[in-house]
Amino acid sequence: MRRALFALILLAAVLVGVTPAAAATPVAPAAAPPMGWNSWNNFGCNINENIIKAAADQIVANGLDQVGYQYVNIDDCWMASTRDSAGNLRADPVKFPSGIKAVADYVHGKGLKLGIYSSAGTATCQGLPASLGHETADANSFAAWGVDYLKYDNCNNQGQPALQRYLAMGNALKATGRPIFYSLCNWGQENPWLFGPATGGNMWRTTGDITNNWGSVTSLLDQQAGLELFSHPGAWNDPDMLEVGRAGLTDTEARSHFSLWALMNAPLILGNDLTSMSAATKATIANPDVIAVDQDWGGSQGRRVRDLGDTQVWAKPMSDGSVTAVLFNRSGATATISTTAAEIGIGGSTSYALKDLWSGATSTSTGAISASVPSHGVAMFRVGRAGTTAAALAAGTYQVSAMTWLTSSNGWGPVERDKSNGEQAAGDGRGLSIGGTAYAHGLGVHADSAVNVWLGGSCTRFSANVGIDDEVGSGKGLVRFAVYGDGRLLAYSDVKSGGQPATALTVPIAGVQALELRVTDARNGIDYDHSDWAEPQVTCSAVSTGAYVSDKAWTSSTNAWGPAERDQSNGEQPAGDGGVITVAGVSYPKGIGAHGPSDIAFVASGCHRLVAVGGVDAEVGAHGTVTFSVVGDSTTLYTSPTVTPGTPVTIDVDITGRSQVHLVVGNTADGMDYDHADWASASLVC
Repeated sequence: MRRALFALILLAAVLVGVTPAAAATPVAPAAAPPMGWNSWNNFGCNINENIIKAAADQIVANGLDQVGYQYVNIDDCWMASTRDSAGNLRADPVKFPSGIKAVADYVHGKGLKLGIYSSAGTATCQGLPASLGHETADANSFAAWGVDYLKYDNCNNQGQPALQRYLAMGNALKATGRPIFYSLCNWGQENPWLFGPATGGNMWRTTGDITNNWGSVTSLLDQQAGLELFSHPGAWNDPDMLEVGRAGLTDTEARSHFSLWALMNAPLILGNDLTSMSAATKATIANPDVIAVDQDWGGSQGRRVRDLGDTQVWAKPMSDGSVTAVLFNRSGATATISTTAAEIGIGGSTSYALKDLWSGATSTSTGAISASVPSHGVAMFRVGRAGTTAAALAAGTYQVSAMTWLTSSNGWGPVERDKSNGEQAAGDGRGLSIGGTAYAHGLGVHADSAVNVWLGGSCTRFSANVGIDDEVGSGKGLVRFAVYGDGRLLAYSDVKSGGQPATALTVPIAGVQALELRVTDARNGIDYDHSDWAEPQVTCSAVSTGAYVSDKAWTSSTNAWGPAERDQSNGEQPAGDGGVITVAGVSYPKGIGAHGPSDIAFVASGCHRLVAVGGVDAEVGAHGTVTFSVVGDSTTLYTSPTVTPGTPVTIDVDITGRSQVHLVVGNTADGMDYDHADWASASLVC
C-alpha cells in the first residue's frame, strides 16, 4: 500500500536519489544548545593531539565542565592527505600519532565528549579528504572512534543541493546507532533553518564565519533577526562560535557577545586558547546566571523586541515564567537604555523583581527597566512578576482593536486600529483589505511591529486573518506573523506577500496571561511591509491554567504509521523524525503528529475543556482526508466533518467531569494513504 510521504522537503531529496534511512536509530535530541571548545578560531591548521588534550585538561582545571562545557571539538586539518587502502579516513600520523580513538578515550576519561570535523564536499576547506560520497564509511569511522559530535562543513560541494548532501550524512550517522550531535555548517546557504530538521541536524549555521572583531560580531547578530521562529530543543540556530578571550574584542565587547549568544540559545562553543585565559575572560565564559539563560528553554529563542539603531532591546522567556532582557548599546558612547516589563512580554503586574546577571545586584520596579550602558556594552536583567497581577478578562469575545493594550510598537508610524497602516501620521490609513477582501476590524501595522495585550489567563483561543494589506500592491512586502503567549512562541504563519489571500490563524491560548502579536520582516528589508491582523479576536471564559497534551503522560497510544509524535509531525516510521507541525499555512511548535487511524489517551481529571486545531499536515501536500474525534470516558464528545488539506477545524470541547480523554483520528472512504493528522497546539484548560 502506498504510505504517506515524508515532508515535502524530503520528497525533493528522494527525487535526487537520497532516501531516508528506514528504521535507523535517531541521534539523541539535543535538549539544550551544546557547550564546549573548538580548535579552529585560535589554532587553525596548527593542531595536534597534545593541543586537544590540553584543551580538555583546561576545561576541567578551570571548572568549566561544572558549568556546562562538555565538547572538545577538533576542526579541519586533523586528517591525513589521503585515505587508507580501504578508503577510510585516517588521522594525520604526525599531528595525531595515537589516532583519534586514543584522543577520544583521553577526552572521555576527563568526563568530556569529543567532536570532529568533515565537509559535505569532495575536500575540506583546507583541501584534505572529506565525506561527500563516503558518508557511510566516515560515519562508521567516527562512531568506532567514539566521536560524539560532527561539525559538517560546506566546502568543495560540487554544486550539489545542500539537502541532498546533509541528509546523506544524517542518515549515515543515525545508522551507526551511536548518538552523535550533528552540526550543519553550510554558512546559512539554502536556508538551513528550513531543511535542517529533515536531515537529522541538531543545529545549523545561519551565517558565514565569525572573526575576532566587533564588526563581525554585530554583523552576525543582525543576521539572526527573523530566525527565532525556527529554533527549538534538538534544533538550534548557530550564529557561529564565540570569540570571547581572543585579541580583537575588548572585555566589554566580549561580554556583550556572550550575553547575546546566550539570549539566542546559540551554542556556546569557545574558540580561545584555554591555557592562557585572563581573569576577565574566565569570569565571562563561566557566569552561571548567563549560561542558565542559554541552556533554559522557555518556549522561544531570544529575539530583538526593539531596534533604534544604536540601541536595542532583546528579550527571552524563561521556563519559570520570568523573562531575561538585554539592553544593548552599539554606539560609541555611554547611553541610557530603557524598556518596560510589558515590552519584554511580562506586563500586567504592580511590581517586578530584577536581577542584574552581571553584577548580581537585585532590585524592584513598577515596570520600568533602565540602565546606563557603556559603549559596545550590555546590561542584562532577569525579570519576574512580584506584585498583584491585573484582573483577567471576563467571559466573552473581544476584538483586539477595541481593547486597551499593554504596549505597542511599529516600524512605520503607530499601530492603527481598524485601519491599514497608511503613512506615518496616526489615523491616516484606509479600510483593511487583504487579497481583495475587506475587513471591518483589525490592526494595521508595519514590520517590525508588536501589540501586547493583557488576558490574565481567562482566554482559550485567539483568531485572526493575516496578510499584507492591499494598499502596497501585488507582490510587494514580505513578512511573517507570529503569536506569543507570555513570551512563548505559539504559532507563526508562512511568509506573506502583497496580493495573496489572508491566512486564517487560530491559536489555542489556555492559561496565557500576556499575549503578543508580532509581525517580522521576512529578511528582505522592510519596504512595503504594511500588514494586517484582520478581525483579531480572543475568546474567553474563566481564569484557568493551560497544559499541553504533548507534555502529559499518555495512558495509551496507537498510530497507523510509526509512533504518534510529540511536538512534531508524523514524518516516517522511526520515532522523532517529523517536522514542525504545519496546517494550512500556520506552524505550531506544540501539538501531536499522528496518522489515522490513531488513538491517544490521557488522564484529564480536573480539566474542563480541550482546545486544538485539527488539520492534515502540510508535509503530505494536497493529499489526505481524516476526521478528528474527542472521546471522554467512552462517550464521543465531538467528531469533526471530513478534514482535507487547507481546511482545518477549530476544536473546543467541554470535557468537564471526564477522567480519561481519547484523541482519535479516523480515516475516510479514500483509505489511510497520506493521512498525517495534527492536533496542533492541543491544550487542556484546567
